[in-house]
Amino acid sequence: MMNCNFCKANLKFKFVSLGPSPLANSYIDVEHINKAELIYPLNVFVCEECFLVQTEEVESPENIFTDYDYFSSYSNTWLNHSKDYVENISILFGLDQSSQVVEVASNDGYLLQYFLEKGIPVIGVEPAKNVAEVAKNKGIPTEVLFFGEKTAKLLLSKGKGADLLIGNNVLAHVPDINDFVKGLKILLNPDGVITLEFPHLKHLVDKTLFDTIYHEHFSYFSFLTVERIFNAHNLTIFDVEEFPIHGGSLRIYVCHATKSARQPSDRVYKMRKLESDCGFDKIELYQGFEDKVQSIKRSFLSFLIEKKEIGKSIIGYGAPAKGNTFLNYCGIRSDFIDFTVDINPTKQGKYLPGSHILIETPKKILEEKPDYILILPWNIQDEIIEQLSFVREWDAKFVTAIPEITVL
Repeated sequence: MMNCNFCKANLKFKFVSLGPSPLANSYIDVEHINKAELIYPLNVFVCEECFLVQTEEVESPENIFTDYDYFSSYSNTWLNHSKDYVENISILFGLDQSSQVVEVASNDGYLLQYFLEKGIPVIGVEPAKNVAEVAKNKGIPTEVLFFGEKTAKLLLSKGKGADLLIGNNVLAHVPDINDFVKGLKILLNPDGVITLEFPHLKHLVDKTLFDTIYHEHFSYFSFLTVERIFNAHNLTIFDVEEFPIHGGSLRIYVCHATKSARQPSDRVYKMRKLESDCGFDKIELYQGFEDKVQSIKRSFLSFLIEKKEIGKSIIGYGAPAKGNTFLNYCGIRSDFIDFTVDINPTKQGKYLPGSHILIETPKKILEEKPDYILILPWNIQDEIIEQLSFVREWDAKFVTAIPEITVL
């Protein structure tokens, strides 16, 4: 029996089963399209002790993240969000040339580049060598390492204690949450601040965002659970903010739990009460989620069948991990979706894992003039619809499938 990633209790309650699925970011090049793929069960459990929602670890982080096809800088929505963060956080905590900013899972330097522009010293920690190389080419010092207690001690020995320690959309990717948070505590300077952003479990449950579940995401967090985790490591969450990005995310602000620790804001108390009132600390809340997921699958397959029966062409936009979870769970292949397009050149010419749908360049849209465009990264749908406004010339329509079919 599997044990909880945090509290080590036995996991008995299954939240949802999404069937057999490949790793969501394991894109296939043409030379390997006829080779066998590795397929793993995609099951999610809820701990009845601490209510951490978590997947089974079916593959090592080294095999998932060492060579990675996700680059944060390809989303203008995310870049704008990051730039706003840097502007606000620099003022809020008085960061200057004497400060040290460290970002864990710094990707291609999408965020640290804005601190560099202000002359604020930075260092990134990024396990994917190919992605880290892009950051280094931007002049961003980057350690190619997985983060945890060992890496934190290494950085500290180099005099890189953090005044601001950042982790955006990394908490879910951590197989050993205790080692990760222990590392944060070690690296944080006595008066320093940690900020972490992660998708809020409340939105996953409320909106049935099951496509955000994949093997690379080991955990899914409510505020109540994440606060419990940090408290266990003598760290205090003193503020929290909500953002619409990635379908609804939280940003938490964390400091050392000392006598002089910052006092929790009203937003902390309100978030605790909101989740408690909703029942996120009761197992009953998590029942019935799988039924809603199955309903979405049936509805979307009916939509595709109806449109194909009358001769309509349907393509995808984007090749995100969430799209691969969705397509593979629904059993959608190229008989329904002709192809998808993506602006990331490292994905173009490859095939989506499992579904084997070809990833084309965006110019293919003009050549084929499809009737419907399924937006797989629905979290940036406004950006995509604006970029593709020209498809209205032939009356093409945009489609999103979660939490319900919407034709735009």
